[in-house]
Amino acid sequence: MMKMKPKFDLSRDVVSDIRRKEASVCRMEEYSGAVDARILNIESDGGVLYSWMGATCTTRIGKYDPNTKQNKLLYTFDKEVCVSSCSVNKEETLLAVSLAQNTRGVERLKPISKCLTLLIEIYPPNNTKVLKAVDFRVKVQFLYQESHKKSVLESHLLLLTEDKYVDLYHVLLTKHEGYRVVMANSERLLKTVERIVEDFCWVQWDGHTQRLYFLTIKEKCLLQCVQFYQSSYCEMFKLSLELPANAFRKVRFANLGFDHYHTESPETVKMQVFTNRTGSMCVCYSQPLPDKQELVYTVVLVHKDCRKKFRVSLGSDASHQKTKQLHPLFVPIGNYIVVFLEGYFLHCVNTRQDEMPCHSIFLSGHDMDLGLRSDMTVVHAEEESSGCLLDLVTGRIHTTELSPEYLLQLLCSDTVSRCPSSRTDPQRLAALHCLLVYMGNDPNLELKIIEWLCDNVSPFESFDQIQEFILASLYRISYEKSLSLDKILPYSSVFEKKEVPECFLKVPGLFCTTEMHIESVVKGKARSLQGFWSELQFNTERTKYLNAGPSPRYTTSHIQADWDKLRSEWKPCSHTTHMEENTKKVLSMVDTWSLDKKLVPLFQEEDHQQRALISLTVDKLREHLSRHLPRLGKKKIDLLAVSYVAKLLELIRHMLESAWLKYKLGPRVLCLAQQGSPAEWSMFHFMFRILESTRALCLPLPPGYHTLFAVFAVRCLPHHTFLQYIDHSFLQLTETFVSRLMTDLDNTDANERLKFSILKRFSEPMEKRIYHMWDHPVSSASISRDYVKTLLEKHNKNKGFAFSSTDKPGFRPEFLPLTYLAKILSDIEEKALNPFEEQENVDARFVEETALKQTLVLLGFEKK
Repeated sequence: MMKMKPKFDLSRDVVSDIRRKEASVCRMEEYSGAVDARILNIESDGGVLYSWMGATCTTRIGKYDPNTKQNKLLYTFDKEVCVSSCSVNKEETLLAVSLAQNTRGVERLKPISKCLTLLIEIYPPNNTKVLKAVDFRVKVQFLYQESHKKSVLESHLLLLTEDKYVDLYHVLLTKHEGYRVVMANSERLLKTVERIVEDFCWVQWDGHTQRLYFLTIKEKCLLQCVQFYQSSYCEMFKLSLELPANAFRKVRFANLGFDHYHTESPETVKMQVFTNRTGSMCVCYSQPLPDKQELVYTVVLVHKDCRKKFRVSLGSDASHQKTKQLHPLFVPIGNYIVVFLEGYFLHCVNTRQDEMPCHSIFLSGHDMDLGLRSDMTVVHAEEESSGCLLDLVTGRIHTTELSPEYLLQLLCSDTVSRCPSSRTDPQRLAALHCLLVYMGNDPNLELKIIEWLCDNVSPFESFDQIQEFILASLYRISYEKSLSLDKILPYSSVFEKKEVPECFLKVPGLFCTTEMHIESVVKGKARSLQGFWSELQFNTERTKYLNAGPSPRYTTSHIQADWDKLRSEWKPCSHTTHMEENTKKVLSMVDTWSLDKKLVPLFQEEDHQQRALISLTVDKLREHLSRHLPRLGKKKIDLLAVSYVAKLLELIRHMLESAWLKYKLGPRVLCLAQQGSPAEWSMFHFMFRILESTRALCLPLPPGYHTLFAVFAVRCLPHHTFLQYIDHSFLQLTETFVSRLMTDLDNTDANERLKFSILKRFSEPMEKRIYHMWDHPVSSASISRDYVKTLLEKHNKNKGFAFSSTDKPGFRPEFLPLTYLAKILSDIEEKALNPFEEQENVDARFVEETALKQTLVLLGFEKK
């Protein structure tokens, strides 16, 4: 389910370099002694601080730069010391260390205390300042702030103590002799200390964003955040949490380095905070329930204004002592928080679409082996899509991501298909959305999903996979523009259902309760907030507003009634200028370059109904976005609506082209005179399912889709079945298709019956246009009747016409009807449009005989 890629290896990237340095110090060709290298901290710039015991009974501290792949020696202690905490400033001129008391009896630090905190000048090694000498642990961390004043040298250091307070030191620096950087206020350093936090029981440092999260438990449990800026800091955030009063018996430090000389007692509660630059915040904490053999973990989605509490049974085989120490691993990966408990379960919590459990993945099993351990440390940067995992035992850092191969296996596995659909459908749906939304930018992966759709055309019992593919793909294309689009844009066809299947509301083995309206506060006025805090506040306030009323999600109900009304009143020339403008905008965004080289012949004809639906969809989506997200502005909303529909048309073309390649179809499939092959039948079935799925969602199709679908239908279906598809509105006959049908098919008895049956299903104006394309006596008779009728209708409007027997020589008074008709035709023939001009397939002699025949019938001399 998850795969890891090595990013840093202490043995590979550091130890080999240490051996070269030690060999140089000892003047040896190769150093073969033991190297006890240990990771101490990971700084905000990604640099890894580490220490090792040198060959000459010294302790050295170095830094590995991930950008240059180089190691740098920062400082050397002239004796062995136990470094419990360490941090270096951005300029690498100051080093802060906390040294734990050496309990091995070799030599004790003076003065005798459990922890000695030092500030050391390292460029070059010079002065050392004692900051603390106390009997409790002290963590040190430099701030990495952007400074535009190059002339002012200043560093800021946080001291976080086990005595539940946080101090901020301001260290002024000065340059001597052009290169030596020393402390300018070492005597007054302790007088400039600011106490910024008191009485905390848990604290987490986020170096990439320069934020300090801390927890206080007084009347209630309160999570707070201090944001550090260039030359100031501010308390920005508060959130009430539901935690027991004894949740933290001892102070807990998170992301503040690694103390190899202190053994942590088992945690009652494990807690972490993750943020994303789009303005999302997730607070995760877990509580084992040993008495009930259960694990309870909570994910607070601050940006969604909700708290989700999950309860998982660990089974009767989990011992009481083991259950006390069980805490899951929380790993942020894209839009998911992965909750993993080794040997028990893996839960991918969807942090953007949290309304239904079926959009999150839950897998359980004692044999689940992902190569992860619950005691690993998560290293997360806000700007990165996924967190990293640090294994202190091996000294390795891995990047983590969800495995597309495993998710595809969930879709395609025969084992899954043999299970009841109520268990497999939620897994398939969640896996499909994860592949499309989180990983969908990979063209090869998208092609594999389309191939899976071709092989599994029939809809599943609980959901339509083609609808899910279309909606999820369009959501991925649009959702990055704003987090608030999560509740507004279509995401899944499940929201379209009047009754959601029970299997989508409950996940076996997982119990979930959701609490809305959490007590969170982002301090500061909206106009003064910037960056992440501005986005978080807007997302939170917008979510509260959207949750207060009816569901704001755009669904087909927004357009279906208007589309039905428009179709009932439809006339080919009734489209307005506004509708045409919408359609032109959409089609101009579609990649129509070199259409003659495209595999599938789409966008090459006028399809007035689809053009009207395209325009209506743009109108309705634009109106919906303007109502719920006015903050985006008119131009952005218009662009979003137009691009959404354009991407829909491109997506359907891409689906057809992928299937076209899969079935190895060529230009010959467009010939109507041949019978379809099994591959063409599969293509027809796939196109039918796309048509069925889009019609249920009231989504437009690319112009030319109905023509292509009708071509496959007439090649693959028996004629009577083909006509039934038309009568049941599965097939929409287009003028392009019928004109090709009339010309490409010969006039055998079966083809004639098919053509006549199709003509009967056309309106009269369309029927007249089609007759001109068919070389057949019946079509010629129809044309001649219409021609005579047109001439006579025009003649009747010309009153006062008098017939003179001398107008034409050789007229025959004994057959007046024919003479009268000939006179009328000869007088007004030149004024009328001749339908036979440039029509090579019309017999003029036959028309004359037909006119005579009609006259005899009207006079009663003959019968029809």
